[in-house]
Amino acid sequence: MSSLPAQLAREFERRYSRSARLFRAPGRVNLIGEHTDYNGGFVFPAAIDRATYVAVAPREDRRLRAASLSLPETLDVPLGHRQPAGNWTDFITGVAALLQLEVGADLLIATDVPIGGGLSSSAALTVSTAFALGGGTLPRTEIARLCQRAENEFTGMQCGIMDPFASCLGEDGCALRIDCRDLSYKAVPLPGEVRLVIANTMVKHELAASAYNERRAACESAAARLGVPFLRDVDYSSLTGRELLCARHVMTENSRVIAFADALLAGDMTKAGTAMYASHESLKTDYEVSCQELDTMVEIASKLPGVHGARMTGGGFGGCTINLVAADHAPEIVEQLTAGYRAATGIPPHIFITRPSAGASEIPA
Repeated sequence: MSSLPAQLAREFERRYSRSARLFRAPGRVNLIGEHTDYNGGFVFPAAIDRATYVAVAPREDRRLRAASLSLPETLDVPLGHRQPAGNWTDFITGVAALLQLEVGADLLIATDVPIGGGLSSSAALTVSTAFALGGGTLPRTEIARLCQRAENEFTGMQCGIMDPFASCLGEDGCALRIDCRDLSYKAVPLPGEVRLVIANTMVKHELAASAYNERRAACESAAARLGVPFLRDVDYSSLTGRELLCARHVMTENSRVIAFADALLAGDMTKAGTAMYASHESLKTDYEVSCQELDTMVEIASKLPGVHGARMTGGGFGGCTINLVAADHAPEIVEQLTAGYRAATGIPPHIFITRPSAGASEIPA
């Protein structure tokens, strides 16, 4: 057992005078395929080796209590409570309400997933909570759908299915090429000679959540007006204005996901990197969800030896970039990216090497 879940288990026993079961759910990084999941398109995420951990024990009454080792707010409500509090506990409330619990529970939560960095700390929280409250017995695809609903309905963030799906079904050493129309997927191994470097710009602009919801609403409105289920199905050559730019990004991004997956399987890192850079440019110019800090991080990375490709990852307007790099260059790339970004922006970034990990699970006692 690593140090964080062990610490969590000890603290739970100290607070509640009884032992707990422990569950974990990883964050995720999306290698390519951004803003395509809610458009019924293709995505290519990997669960990462950072996770949210939940210690849980049943109660004899019908109350739900939750606390965090790192956040000040707490939850203490009756089962079935649906009133939002406007903080992280709304994720817990939403999952519990949708599970329709019959038995109360105490939960204590810890995480090493960066919050607000585009690595889906919210999905790691909802999925770990769903596994904990459901005892790890529900089908994983069902949990992913439930967690998406919890975020949509209880926090107002109209996220797609990708984040909870990756957190539930991630595979060790592999990324997942997911078709978000029918949730079919293929696990694609990451070649041994490459590493994933995540670079957190340490900025998150205020318009991030609202702009994300606006982009999704615009896509759904355009698809409905054109009589198709998803913007993925539109012939974008017939569109104009904002609808053209959104649809063009979705269609070309879907093609890039397929090309990227094929390149990884073929060991063609140059082709994979080209798709990543093209993805970032499309997100910057067509979908308009990048920002100066993300662009700066990608530009610096593009000039470093050993970097095959780089792009923003997550909803945009700050957060992280994902870099596909040669394994033997990874440590020096972390140092060079850190120094270059700090010199360009005055902001110390958080940059680390990660690997694809397995999806949510119970941690044996």
